[in-house]
Amino acid sequence: MAFFDLSLSELKTYRPAREEPADFDSFWKSTLEEARTFPLNTTFEKVDYGLTAQETFDVTFSGFGGQPIKGWLILPAKAQRTGKLPCIVEYIGYGGGRSFAFEWLLWASAGYAHFVMDTRGQGSSWSPGDTPDLYAEGGNPHIPGSMTNGVLDPNHYYYRRVFTDAIRAIDAAHSHPEVDASRIAVTGGSQGGGITIAAAGLVPDVVAAMPDVPFLCHYRRATELVDTYPYKEIADYCHIHRDKVDTVFNTLSYFDGVNFATRAKAKTLFSTGLMDQVCPPSTVFAAYNNWAGEKDIKVYPYNGHEGGGSYQTMEKVKFLKNIWK
Repeated sequence: MAFFDLSLSELKTYRPAREEPADFDSFWKSTLEEARTFPLNTTFEKVDYGLTAQETFDVTFSGFGGQPIKGWLILPAKAQRTGKLPCIVEYIGYGGGRSFAFEWLLWASAGYAHFVMDTRGQGSSWSPGDTPDLYAEGGNPHIPGSMTNGVLDPNHYYYRRVFTDAIRAIDAAHSHPEVDASRIAVTGGSQGGGITIAAAGLVPDVVAAMPDVPFLCHYRRATELVDTYPYKEIADYCHIHRDKVDTVFNTLSYFDGVNFATRAKAKTLFSTGLMDQVCPPSTVFAAYNNWAGEKDIKVYPYNGHEGGGSYQTMEKVKFLKNIWK
């Protein structure tokens, strides 16, 4: 696919007017306060996948509404640990689930704790998940999409639950005795990248954030620029519900990575592909250019939504190594 978005020179300075509701901060403050009225109830159940270089734990913790969320905690084997570990909390791409713990060995192999959060109601598109969305009856993991689930009211929108789960996942990671709570990083690709941006904007003590080809940013431009899913779910909804367009985008403004980025102080490493027709580069740069903390971005000119792939993984390993020398 040829280049279709702004030129790289234009992207580097692209800072569109933000659509931010006046009660953005109070909305998220009350949301997280409400979530924390429920006990975290984190359990770490050791599981044996035949691995000798890592320890794996099946995690359950209380997310939005006190509802149980699954995850994995993967640690280097005891013989390799000399003290509390920095921890990477990872969020999953759209439609995917946590799958099996042995598919998440990179960060533990690099000497870190790795907490993988399952995504409620997803995990049936390209990898299996185990967390239903109990907010609605029959909320079992399902085929996408979720983009217009509750979109007429910020209080009922699907990503209010997911972003709250993401913050509680950080709380759960803090609670493990082998984790150094002062050294938490967040990461993820696509949807996971969008969740990463939200988490960094909502949790001041996150040290590092690594959003790859992030989704959930600059929604209005995305729906007007590309006709690919998942953003097209929003366009499809507005196509049918012609009288709800303003309401839809008002709701989405509470969940826009551009607005979270202005509040994010963690050191960050973004990535984008200039041929990405799923998460267009201008939507990524809209968030990146508004990031409040120290930042860098890796640009892959001839790549689409796969972004940098293994090349970006190497960049992330180097990035964290420099932070946690």
